[in-house]
Amino acid sequence: MDDKQIIELYFARDEQAIRETENQYGKFCLRIAMNILSIREDAEECVNDTYYSVWKQIPPTVPESFRAFLGRITRNLSISRFRALRAKKRYSGMEIMLSELEDCVPSAVSVEQSVEAAQLSEYISDWLDSLPDEDCALFVHRYWLGDEVQFLATKCGITAPQMAQRMYRLRKSLKAALEEKGVAL
Repeated sequence: MDDKQIIELYFARDEQAIRETENQYGKFCLRIAMNILSIREDAEECVNDTYYSVWKQIPPTVPESFRAFLGRITRNLSISRFRALRAKKRYSGMEIMLSELEDCVPSAVSVEQSVEAAQLSEYISDWLDSLPDEDCALFVHRYWLGDEVQFLATKCGITAPQMAQRMYRLRKSLKAALEEKGVAL
C-alpha cells in the first residue's frame, strides 16, 4: 500500500491506517527512537505515541512526505521523552551526539537574539545542499536519525576514528558556514 492510500485510510478514520503505517514505517520509526533513547521499551512507546499523534493530526493535515512526517513526529516525541528521563538521570546515550553539535549550532537564546529559527534552518539546509551527497547523508544520519559513529563507519567501510574525524570536519564546515552568514555562535 502506498502513502497516499494510507493517508486516505486516516481520512476515512479506518484503524487499518495504523496497521499499514506500522507495516510500512514501523522499523524506520523504531530506529529513530532507539537511536535517541537506547532502551527498546521506551522507543516502542514513542513509536506507539507517534501512531496516536498521526491519528490525531490526519485529518486535517495532509503531509507532503508521509515518511518525513512520521520521522519528525517520532524524533520530537523521542527527544521529549529523552529530556524527561534525563532529568531522572536514566540516559546518557544522546548526550554525546548533542555535545558534538554544541560548538557549531548556537543555543536557543542566541538564535532568538541574532537570527530567526527559520533563517537558521534555511542556512543549515543551504549548507547541506552544498555538500557532496555522501557527506550530506552521513550528517543527516548522525545528527537527525542519531546513528552511531561506529554504525556509519561500518556502513562506509572505514574505522570509527576515521568517521569521527570526518564528522568533525563536517561540523567545522557547518560552523564556518553559519559564521559566514553572521550567526552568533
